[in-house]
Order: sequence, then structure tokens, then C-alpha cells
Amino acid sequence: MFSRFHNRKGFTLIELMIVVVIIGILAALAIPRFMQATTKSKQSEAKQLLKQIYTMERAYRQEQGTYITGDATPQVAAGSFPVLGVDIMTGAKYSYALEQLENEFTCTATANLDDDPAIDTWTMDEDGILTNTINDVVEIS
Repeated sequence: MFSRFHNRKGFTLIELMIVVVIIGILAALAIPRFMQATTKSKQSEAKQLLKQIYTMERAYRQEQGTYITGDATPQVAAGSFPVLGVDIMTGAKYSYALEQLENEFTCTATANLDDDPAIDTWTMDEDGILTNTINDVVEIS
């Protein structure tokens, strides 16, 4: 009679529940880190485009002797700056704004990356200093 139960193949309910609990724990650890990594990768868009705007502003100043003034940069299609030769794609995550005076400028990129109240904000000035004034990425320790 004992051999009848001993020869059965398969998993018990307890073994399956232990596996489900282990998978749940691994998912609870991995999902927040994955979300943080994807949000950080979205921030690279802002860094790249702000650097491009900075480079084009510097090139314009080398040619013209001054930065482009605010009324000389009409913004079309999602914050593009055609005078600088910077075209921002329609699927961009960030909105870009350029504030200029004769000898200085500040370009700002803003976006809500994870649907919380915090708005991710990056700025770059005429000295090439990139600053993350409001960080929408929550660091996980």
C-alpha cells in the first residue's frame, strides 16, 4: 500500500506554493529596479538634446557674435528650434524651452516620466552646465 503513493510523480501543493512565493519575492525586487532603469534611460533624451542645443547655440555665437535672441527662435512642432537646426521628434518625452538674452541662455527640458506629481526638469546654460533641478527618478537602495 505504501508503494502505491511512493511511485506517484509530480509536485505537491506545498512545493508549488513555495515556488510561487519565491517568484513573487523576486518580482517584488526586480520590477521597481526595472522601472527605475527605464526612467533613467528616458532622461538620456533630455541630456542629449540639451547638449545639442548648447552646441548649436555656441556655434551660432561663434558665427554671429551673440546668442540667438528669444524672438529669433520660433518654436514649431513640439519645441523644435529650426534657426538652430535642432528638430525635436514628435514622439519626444520631454518639452523643451529656450530662454535667451544677448549674452546668456538657458534651455529647459521638462517631462512627467512616471505619472506622479513630480516633473523631471533638466536645464543647461551658456557655460554648458547641465543641472537636474527636479529629479523624477526615485532612487532605490
